[in-house]
Amino acid sequence: MAPEPTGCTEADIAHYTCYRTRGPITVDGLLDEAAWAAAPKSPRFVDMTTGEPGYFDTRAAALWDDEYLYIGFWIEEPFPEAYQTERDSIVFVENDVEVFIDGGDCYYEFEINAAGTIYEVFFIWHDAYKHGSRFEVPEFDVLERKGLTFGGDYDRQGRTFWRGTHPRGLRWAFLDWDFPGLKAAVHVDGVLNDRYTVSRGWTVELAFPWAGMKWLANGRSLPPRDGDTWRLYFGRFERLTPSGIEVQPHPAWSWNKHGQYDTHRPECFTYVHFSTSTGEE
Repeated sequence: MAPEPTGCTEADIAHYTCYRTRGPITVDGLLDEAAWAAAPKSPRFVDMTTGEPGYFDTRAAALWDDEYLYIGFWIEEPFPEAYQTERDSIVFVENDVEVFIDGGDCYYEFEINAAGTIYEVFFIWHDAYKHGSRFEVPEFDVLERKGLTFGGDYDRQGRTFWRGTHPRGLRWAFLDWDFPGLKAAVHVDGVLNDRYTVSRGWTVELAFPWAGMKWLANGRSLPPRDGDTWRLYFGRFERLTPSGIEVQPHPAWSWNKHGQYDTHRPECFTYVHFSTSTGEE
């Protein structure tokens, strides 16, 4: 039996205009530049499967200039927690925010928690990884780099156990790939890892250099031209433990509905349209 089709429809997918910023952005996690105040924010994130509003408020925005794609998150959280501190540890088992960037035959996953711990993976679809393809380079040597096969979010059904539920099938996953020149910062508005003090939440500020996007550009200009469109996922995972009982699966909230509990659905990622106009205008 064939894998299930994607759970999102075109009507579910959000569209966002990413404006150019005039002045430099200091990546300190504060999101206090005038450009961020002018940039349009996303609506409140929704449950990835149902589309219902998330339990806590989460918003995101994006800006760009000739050097970077900037992304900001505003995260409501009365008791921010983050105990994963080792680089590339599985931060989504606790609380995190996430960015995926689609590159057509590949995509990139970024996650960060309130302690500033980063998790990154680069994925290449199996059907695109062929002899003579652009991915046949030392950077993506599956033996030397110890690439892993990945079928999507875990599924216990026999017909999809090995290949996942995505119609395109498996991906190669490179866990040791780091985005070149990435800048990331977190600011906690309150106290981290303290269940006795109510906090407002935390903010995240990211800068992805266009120079590091060569594998993801998929024929597009770097930096973008006016009107160029990319697909990005903006999401959040939240570990809820009411009365000491952990909610499973962890709630997943995103900019727009996916229809399935699966972040690895590039066809459901938000449309980001780049504009040379500035938000300040």
